[in-house]
Amino acid sequence: MTAFRRITEWTEATVWAKLHRLVLDELGSRGGLDWSRYAIDAVSVRATAR
Repeated sequence: MTAFRRITEWTEATVWAKLHRLVLDELGSRGGLDWSRYAIDAVSVRATAR
């Protein structure tokens, strides 16, 4: 339960988004990103009960 609570708190505090941005910034500053090879994929499919 503690892990679930922490993950929920971190998600609400946008910790994951901030961490992601920090990693991208660090990789970018080191030349570790090739922005010509990126893609965004956002697929959402509603799950239905059978």
